Amino acid sequence: MKTIFITGASAGLGKAAAKLFAAKGWNVIATMRTPDAAQDLKTVNNITLLPLDVTRIDQIDDAVKNATAKHKIDVVLNNAGYGLMGPFESTDDSQITRQIDTNLSGVLRVTKAFTPHLRENGGGLFVNITSIGGRAAFPFSAVYHATKWALEGFSESLAFELSQFNIRVKTVAPGGIISDFAERSLDTSSHPAYDNTFGHMISVARSGKSVFQYSTAEHIAEEVYNAVIDDTDRLRYTAGPDATAMYAERLKIGDEAFRKMIATQLLP
Repeated sequence: MKTIFITGASAGLGKAAAKLFAAKGWNVIATMRTPDAAQDLKTVNNITLLPLDVTRIDQIDDAVKNATAKHKIDVVLNNAGYGLMGPFESTDDSQITRQIDTNLSGVLRVTKAFTPHLRENGGGLFVNITSIGGRAAFPFSAVYHATKWALEGFSESLAFELSQFNIRVKTVAPGGIISDFAERSLDTSSHPAYDNTFGHMISVARSGKSVFQYSTAEHIAEEVYNAVIDDTDRLRYTAGPDATAMYAERLKIGDEAFRKMIATQLLP
Protein backbone atom coordinates (compact mmCIF):
# COMPACT_ATOMS: atom_id res chain seq x y z
CA MET A 1 0.00 0.00 0.00
CA LYS A 2 1.41 3.37 -1.03
CA THR A 3 1.47 6.42 1.22
CA ILE A 4 0.83 10.08 0.39
CA PHE A 5 1.65 13.02 2.66
CA ILE A 6 -0.65 16.02 2.14
CA THR A 7 -0.30 19.57 3.47
CA GLY A 8 -3.26 21.89 3.94
CA ALA A 9 -5.78 19.05 4.24
CA SER A 10 -8.33 20.66 6.56
CA ALA A 11 -10.66 21.77 3.75
CA GLY A 12 -11.03 22.30 0.02
CA LEU A 13 -8.70 20.49 -2.35
CA GLY A 14 -6.51 19.09 0.42
CA LYS A 15 -9.41 17.41 2.19
CA ALA A 16 -10.92 16.16 -1.08
CA ALA A 17 -7.56 14.68 -2.08
CA ALA A 18 -7.16 12.98 1.30
CA LYS A 19 -10.57 11.33 0.98
CA LEU A 20 -9.99 10.30 -2.63
CA PHE A 21 -6.58 8.73 -2.08
CA ALA A 22 -7.90 6.90 1.00
CA ALA A 23 -10.80 5.57 -1.08
CA LYS A 24 -8.30 4.37 -3.68
CA GLY A 25 -6.54 2.28 -1.02
CA TRP A 26 -3.65 4.59 -0.13
CA ASN A 27 -2.34 5.37 3.32
CA VAL A 28 -2.90 9.09 3.76
CA ILE A 29 -1.08 11.38 6.16
CA ALA A 30 -3.24 14.50 6.18
CA THR A 31 -1.67 17.53 7.81
CA MET A 32 -3.09 20.89 8.80
CA ARG A 33 -2.56 23.60 11.39
CA THR A 34 -5.48 22.43 13.53
CA PRO A 35 -6.31 18.71 13.09
CA ASP A 36 -9.37 19.11 15.33
CA ALA A 37 -10.94 21.07 12.46
CA ALA A 38 -11.16 17.91 10.32
CA GLN A 39 -13.12 15.54 12.53
CA ASP A 40 -14.63 13.71 9.55
CA LEU A 41 -11.19 12.63 8.36
CA LYS A 42 -10.54 10.95 11.71
CA THR A 43 -13.19 8.35 10.97
CA VAL A 44 -11.36 7.03 7.89
CA ASN A 45 -9.20 4.06 8.82
CA ASN A 46 -6.26 4.75 6.52
CA ILE A 47 -6.02 8.50 7.19
CA THR A 48 -3.64 9.77 9.86
CA LEU A 49 -3.89 13.39 10.98
CA LEU A 50 -0.84 15.40 11.99
CA PRO A 51 -0.46 19.05 12.99
CA LEU A 52 1.57 21.10 10.54
CA ASP A 53 2.01 24.80 9.93
CA VAL A 54 4.32 24.99 6.90
CA THR A 55 5.75 28.30 8.11
CA ARG A 56 7.22 26.59 11.19
CA ILE A 57 10.43 24.61 10.75
CA ASP A 58 9.95 22.77 14.07
CA GLN A 59 6.52 21.48 13.04
CA ILE A 60 7.81 20.41 9.64
CA ASP A 61 10.65 18.45 11.27
CA ASP A 62 8.24 16.80 13.70
CA ALA A 63 5.70 15.92 11.00
CA VAL A 64 8.35 14.43 8.70
CA LYS A 65 9.86 12.44 11.58
CA ASN A 66 6.45 11.11 12.67
CA ALA A 67 5.37 10.27 9.12
CA THR A 68 8.56 8.52 8.04
CA ALA A 69 8.74 6.55 11.29
CA LYS A 70 5.45 4.86 10.41
CA HIS A 71 5.48 4.70 6.62
CA LYS A 72 7.62 4.83 3.52
CA ILE A 73 6.38 8.02 1.88
CA ASP A 74 5.79 7.62 -1.84
CA VAL A 75 4.20 10.98 -2.66
CA VAL A 76 4.37 14.41 -1.05
CA LEU A 77 1.48 16.67 -2.07
CA ASN A 78 2.35 20.30 -1.31
CA ASN A 79 -1.11 21.84 -1.21
CA ALA A 80 -1.09 24.34 1.69
CA GLY A 81 -1.59 27.91 0.59
CA TYR A 82 -3.98 30.85 0.42
CA GLY A 83 -4.74 33.90 -1.69
CA LEU A 84 -3.81 37.54 -1.21
CA MET A 85 -5.85 39.98 -3.28
CA GLY A 86 -5.96 43.74 -3.59
CA PRO A 87 -3.88 46.64 -4.89
CA PHE A 88 -0.20 45.96 -4.38
CA GLU A 89 0.29 49.54 -3.21
CA SER A 90 -1.93 48.88 -0.20
CA THR A 91 -0.40 45.52 0.73
CA ASP A 92 1.58 45.83 3.95
CA ASP A 93 4.87 44.09 4.62
CA SER A 94 3.39 41.53 6.99
CA GLN A 95 0.93 40.43 4.30
CA ILE A 96 3.73 40.09 1.74
CA THR A 97 5.90 38.13 4.16
CA ARG A 98 3.10 35.79 5.20
CA GLN A 99 2.05 35.11 1.62
CA ILE A 100 5.57 34.22 0.50
CA ASP A 101 6.28 32.28 3.69
CA THR A 102 3.21 30.08 3.25
CA ASN A 103 2.79 29.65 -0.51
CA LEU A 104 6.44 29.48 -1.53
CA SER A 105 8.82 29.01 1.39
CA GLY A 106 6.52 26.44 2.97
CA VAL A 107 6.70 24.27 -0.14
CA LEU A 108 10.48 24.61 -0.28
CA ARG A 109 10.82 23.67 3.39
CA VAL A 110 8.58 20.60 3.19
CA THR A 111 10.21 19.43 -0.04
CA LYS A 112 13.71 19.82 1.38
CA ALA A 113 12.75 17.96 4.55
CA PHE A 114 11.39 14.96 2.62
CA THR A 115 14.07 14.76 -0.08
CA PRO A 116 16.53 12.60 1.93
CA HIS A 117 13.74 10.12 2.74
CA LEU A 118 12.68 9.74 -0.90
CA ARG A 119 16.28 9.58 -2.11
CA GLU A 120 17.28 6.91 0.41
CA ASN A 121 14.20 4.85 -0.48
CA GLY A 122 15.03 4.83 -4.17
CA GLY A 123 12.51 7.34 -5.47
CA GLY A 124 9.20 9.05 -5.04
CA LEU A 125 7.16 12.00 -6.23
CA PHE A 126 6.64 15.62 -5.23
CA VAL A 127 3.40 17.20 -6.47
CA ASN A 128 3.20 20.96 -6.03
CA ILE A 129 -0.21 22.59 -6.31
CA THR A 130 0.40 25.84 -8.15
CA SER A 131 -2.48 27.55 -9.97
CA ILE A 132 -3.45 28.78 -13.39
CA GLY A 133 -2.20 31.91 -11.64
CA GLY A 134 1.28 30.43 -11.94
CA ARG A 135 1.07 30.49 -15.74
CA ALA A 136 -1.02 33.59 -16.35
CA ALA A 137 -1.52 36.71 -14.27
CA PHE A 138 -4.71 38.55 -13.41
CA PRO A 139 -5.23 41.99 -11.85
CA PHE A 140 -4.87 42.65 -8.12
CA SER A 141 -3.08 39.46 -7.10
CA ALA A 142 0.55 40.42 -7.70
CA VAL A 143 2.10 38.81 -4.62
CA TYR A 144 0.01 35.64 -4.99
CA HIS A 145 1.15 35.35 -8.61
CA ALA A 146 4.74 35.92 -7.53
CA THR A 147 4.55 32.84 -5.31
CA LYS A 148 2.84 30.63 -7.87
CA TRP A 149 5.12 31.57 -10.77
CA ALA A 150 8.07 30.95 -8.46
CA LEU A 151 6.75 27.47 -7.64
CA GLU A 152 6.60 26.61 -11.34
CA GLY A 153 10.25 27.60 -11.80
CA PHE A 154 11.33 25.87 -8.60
CA SER A 155 9.60 22.65 -9.65
CA GLU A 156 11.07 22.64 -13.15
CA SER A 157 14.60 23.17 -11.88
CA LEU A 158 14.25 20.64 -9.07
CA ALA A 159 12.98 17.99 -11.48
CA PHE A 160 16.34 18.04 -13.27
CA GLU A 161 18.45 17.47 -10.17
CA LEU A 162 16.26 14.85 -8.51
CA SER A 163 15.71 12.70 -11.60
CA GLN A 164 19.02 10.88 -10.97
CA PHE A 165 17.47 9.50 -7.77
CA ASN A 166 14.24 8.38 -9.45
CA ILE A 167 12.39 11.26 -7.76
CA ARG A 168 9.92 13.01 -10.02
CA VAL A 169 8.41 16.47 -9.60
CA LYS A 170 5.02 17.54 -10.97
CA THR A 171 2.92 20.68 -10.78
CA VAL A 172 -0.86 20.75 -10.92
CA ALA A 173 -2.40 24.10 -11.79
CA PRO A 174 -6.11 24.33 -10.92
CA GLY A 175 -8.44 27.06 -12.05
CA GLY A 176 -11.29 28.22 -9.86
CA ILE A 177 -12.46 25.82 -7.13
CA ILE A 178 -15.85 25.91 -5.44
CA SER A 179 -15.03 26.08 -1.72
CA ASP A 180 -14.99 28.43 1.23
CA PHE A 181 -11.70 29.85 -0.13
CA ALA A 182 -12.98 33.42 -0.19
CA GLU A 183 -14.01 33.31 3.46
CA ARG A 184 -11.34 30.99 4.88
CA SER A 185 -8.22 31.35 2.75
CA LEU A 186 -8.26 34.85 1.30
CA ASP A 187 -6.47 37.92 2.60
CA THR A 188 -7.27 41.31 1.09
CA SER A 189 -6.06 44.88 1.00
CA SER A 190 -7.71 48.03 -0.32
CA HIS A 191 -6.85 51.55 -1.45
CA PRO A 192 -9.33 54.26 -2.49
CA ALA A 193 -7.36 55.08 -5.64
CA TYR A 194 -8.13 51.59 -6.95
CA ASP A 195 -11.72 51.20 -5.75
CA ASN A 196 -13.23 51.55 -9.22
CA THR A 197 -11.04 49.03 -11.03
CA PHE A 198 -10.84 46.55 -8.14
CA GLY A 199 -14.56 46.73 -7.50
CA HIS A 200 -15.32 46.22 -11.18
CA MET A 201 -13.11 43.13 -11.35
CA ILE A 202 -14.71 41.60 -8.26
CA SER A 203 -18.22 42.16 -9.64
CA VAL A 204 -17.28 40.55 -12.97
CA ALA A 205 -15.69 37.58 -11.20
CA ARG A 206 -18.82 37.06 -9.11
CA SER A 207 -21.15 37.39 -12.11
CA GLY A 208 -20.17 34.01 -13.54
CA LYS A 209 -19.26 35.66 -16.85
CA SER A 210 -15.52 35.92 -16.28
CA VAL A 211 -12.70 33.62 -17.40
CA PHE A 212 -13.12 31.69 -14.12
CA GLN A 213 -15.59 28.80 -14.26
CA TYR A 214 -15.38 27.03 -10.93
CA SER A 215 -14.85 23.28 -10.48
CA THR A 216 -15.56 21.26 -7.36
CA ALA A 217 -12.67 20.34 -5.09
CA GLU A 218 -13.51 16.69 -5.78
CA HIS A 219 -13.08 17.18 -9.52
CA ILE A 220 -9.68 18.82 -9.05
CA ALA A 221 -8.68 16.04 -6.64
CA GLU A 222 -9.38 13.52 -9.42
CA GLU A 223 -7.03 15.47 -11.68
CA VAL A 224 -4.37 15.39 -8.97
CA TYR A 225 -4.82 11.64 -8.59
CA ASN A 226 -4.43 11.16 -12.35
CA ALA A 227 -1.21 13.17 -12.29
CA VAL A 228 0.14 11.07 -9.42
CA ILE A 229 -0.51 7.74 -11.12
CA ASP A 230 0.88 8.97 -14.45
CA ASP A 231 4.28 7.25 -14.57
CA THR A 232 5.68 9.53 -17.25
CA ASP A 233 8.16 12.35 -16.67
CA ARG A 234 5.56 14.99 -17.54
CA LEU A 235 6.06 18.07 -15.38
CA ARG A 236 2.95 20.24 -15.77
CA TYR A 237 -0.75 19.44 -15.52
CA THR A 238 -3.71 21.79 -15.64
CA ALA A 239 -6.87 20.98 -13.69
CA GLY A 240 -10.35 22.24 -14.41
CA PRO A 241 -11.92 23.36 -17.68
CA ASP A 242 -11.26 27.06 -17.11
CA ALA A 243 -7.56 26.54 -16.40
CA THR A 244 -7.20 24.23 -19.39
CA ALA A 245 -8.95 26.67 -21.73
CA MET A 246 -7.05 29.73 -20.44
CA TYR A 247 -3.63 28.12 -20.70
CA ALA A 248 -4.37 26.81 -24.19
CA GLU A 249 -5.56 30.26 -25.27
CA ARG A 250 -2.44 31.95 -23.90
CA LEU A 251 -0.21 29.53 -25.80
CA LYS A 252 -2.29 30.00 -28.94
CA ILE A 253 -2.53 33.79 -29.13
CA GLY A 254 0.65 34.77 -27.26
CA ASP A 255 1.38 36.68 -24.08
CA GLU A 256 0.45 40.19 -25.16
CA ALA A 257 -2.82 39.29 -26.85
CA PHE A 258 -3.77 37.24 -23.81
CA ARG A 259 -3.04 40.16 -21.48
CA LYS A 260 -5.26 42.42 -23.57
CA MET A 261 -8.03 39.82 -23.46
CA ILE A 262 -7.84 39.62 -19.66
CA ALA A 263 -7.85 43.42 -19.33
CA THR A 264 -10.90 43.65 -21.58
CA GLN A 265 -12.77 41.06 -19.54
CA LEU A 266 -11.84 42.10 -16.01
CA LEU A 267 -11.14 45.83 -16.01
CA PRO A 268 -13.47 48.77 -16.77
